[in-house]
Amino acid sequence: MQKASWKTCSHTEELAMKYLQEKAWGAVVPLVGKLKKFYEFSQRLEAALRGLLGALTSTPYSPTQHLEQEQALAKQFAEILHFTLRFDELKMTNPAIQNDFSYYRRMLSRMRINNVPAEGENEVNNELANRMSLFYAEATPMLKTLSDAMTKFVSENKNLPIENTTDCLSTMASVCRVMLETPEYRSRFTNEETVSFCLRVMQICHIENHTG
Repeated sequence: MQKASWKTCSHTEELAMKYLQEKAWGAVVPLVGKLKKFYEFSQRLEAALRGLLGALTSTPYSPTQHLEQEQALAKQFAEILHFTLRFDELKMTNPAIQNDFSYYRRMLSRMRINNVPAEGENEVNNELANRMSLFYAEATPMLKTLSDAMTKFVSENKNLPIENTTDCLSTMASVCRVMLETPEYRSRFTNEETVSFCLRVMQICHIENHTG
């Protein structure tokens, strides 16, 4: 009687563990889907950034002339810089991101060994998972993407003086500083988010100019 009772208890625990694993898997799959989307977005962002740099640093115009004549492109460039820092700020305050992705990979590997079909398996294959792991292992993954894109742009455009790129960043930072320090411009800000936007763009321009 005791033996039968023990088996029943063991079976209950097994069901409970299976239920918890299914719940955890169901929760982590959509999260990994989001991580995949942000990783893929970082690749598109890199391509867009290099295109914008080409437009904003081409001769014979100076960085100031480019920013004055191509304000829409300059705004898009600033949006990318702002997003980069904002994303990395959020990533650094969410260390569970890497834990969740590691759990996903462990569970996926276990399911494959046991020939268990896993919903969402096609979301992230092994090759993509490896690249995503390297991306999210960085303390500031979007900033790393940005820096790599700028380095690649400079190396692929050797006929373009490197000062064109660094001066473009310096000019962007200067414009933001003037907007923040000039009461006439500052009074036009409708909310504090605009202040944060300018500060982030200034910060990342300074970072890139000192690491480029």
